[in-house]
Amino acid sequence: MTSNMGGASSRLDYANKVMLAPMVRIGTLPARLLALDYGADVVYCEELIDHSMLRCQRVENELLDTIDFIKEQAHHPVFRTCAKEKDRVVFQMGTADPERALKVAKLVEGDVAGIDVNMGCPKEYSTKGGMGAALLSNPEKIKQILTTLVNGVSIPVTCKIRILPKLEDTLSLVKLIESTGVAAVAVHGRFKEERPRHPVHADVIKAITQTVSIPVIANGGSGDCIKRYEDIQRFREATGASSVMLARAAQWNFSIFRPEGMLPQDDVIRDYLRYAIDYDNVALNSKYILQQILQAEQQSPRGQKLLATQSLREMCALWNMVDYYDEVMVRRQARREELERKKGLSRHEPRLVDGIYTMHVEYIRKEYPSAVSPKTILLDWSRREYLPQPTYETVKQGIDAKFHSVVTVDDKRYASSFWHKAKKLAEQAAASVCLKTLGLHDGKLPAKEAKDDGKRHVETHGKTPSVESPQRKKCRTEDTGEKVAARNDNESEGKKTGQSKIQTDAEIKDTEDVQQTLKADHEVTKNGNGEKVDTEKCQHLDS
Repeated sequence: MTSNMGGASSRLDYANKVMLAPMVRIGTLPARLLALDYGADVVYCEELIDHSMLRCQRVENELLDTIDFIKEQAHHPVFRTCAKEKDRVVFQMGTADPERALKVAKLVEGDVAGIDVNMGCPKEYSTKGGMGAALLSNPEKIKQILTTLVNGVSIPVTCKIRILPKLEDTLSLVKLIESTGVAAVAVHGRFKEERPRHPVHADVIKAITQTVSIPVIANGGSGDCIKRYEDIQRFREATGASSVMLARAAQWNFSIFRPEGMLPQDDVIRDYLRYAIDYDNVALNSKYILQQILQAEQQSPRGQKLLATQSLREMCALWNMVDYYDEVMVRRQARREELERKKGLSRHEPRLVDGIYTMHVEYIRKEYPSAVSPKTILLDWSRREYLPQPTYETVKQGIDAKFHSVVTVDDKRYASSFWHKAKKLAEQAAASVCLKTLGLHDGKLPAKEAKDDGKRHVETHGKTPSVESPQRKKCRTEDTGEKVAARNDNESEGKKTGQSKIQTDAEIKDTEDVQQTLKADHEVTKNGNGEKVDTEKCQHLDS
């Protein structure tokens, strides 16, 4: 089936369709696009909570050609969509309040084909606060939410429920739902206490289809009933439903939507990775989805290697897709620079904003040597230049707990426009901006050296350690021992030319000197507002 590439919009029809069900951590953009490519007619996003969405802003992402709903200063969007799925993606929300539900629906209305309310998920993250399956025991609240949405938006509204213990209660509920004016109702044929190991109640779904006139979407057949494409029609007939919605069967192999038959696992993974790369999907989310596709093969050697990966590029290496990843990154960087030129912006040149030299710099700890950071380099440079030590003014943003810091050096102020999750990270970013503005290196490792560092750890320890782990520090120390002489030579050369040169990891003076510097003036460094540095001490440390 050919996917809609964003042409003329038409109202979504829920009859006679095969759909990708809403699944937490599965229904992100790459998985939805892959399902459409393989033949799904409609795709649902994962359940997104109304409170979270109301803290988002709609952003047109020119770099990826996507629409992002993202919290202020967040690194990744809560919801990302694109023109390719616009006429066939349904936004599912978790809500227990009609007014909040309507605000969220209005926020996304122009970018999706339909709105769905989760009234069937039994998990705590959904039921707390009266959402998900908790709504099944509150018919009046269901009526309020659905009526408000139907009357408030121009696109179709639906809901997804589970069945109740008594058939008459279930039929009464679906009649109430139909009376609100919804376009369809999706039914997971299990009680809220039941799990996938329990058989689906196809007879109850069939009774529902005989009770209401709107399309009924049957869900819950993965595994026992649906294992391949041909089973979808059999499940449709058994339930009498108009349409069928697949969850676990699609999660295991998205190509189940192909009438021609399912593809080999590796082919599906490569197709998925292309979309994950193209749309800059979060590495952790992509890793989780690949693990669900692998299923029992997670225990295989490749499955264990996947478990150790931390980036999309590392995942691509397991399926021979590094070249594709690198090509996309090159094109993306060129596109980024082109957009920045058009806007008159640059990540590499500071702008004076309200008297503060500002750049958009995110500090990522693993990109720096273990004993070197922008703050230590800036402190050392200030002492060499006989300047007062840098001082930091850091503020915390209330609702998202993000930090922003301004560093003052020689009566000039520097800051990053990126808000960080921790105070220390924000201060490091401010120091980095200062160093870059002064034309000094901030100590960041070259990309290749950073990757080699990670590779050494995998080879030595069998896994990728955390950025602060003792193993990583030991590994780097052993590797850099042979470079000490070269560093000292470079330092001497810098002194001969009279330069106060800040050096990279391959050029910087012995990092023990930096640590001794910090220890000698520990109290000043700790408080960040101490007295002027003693000139004699600086001369001694610099000798």
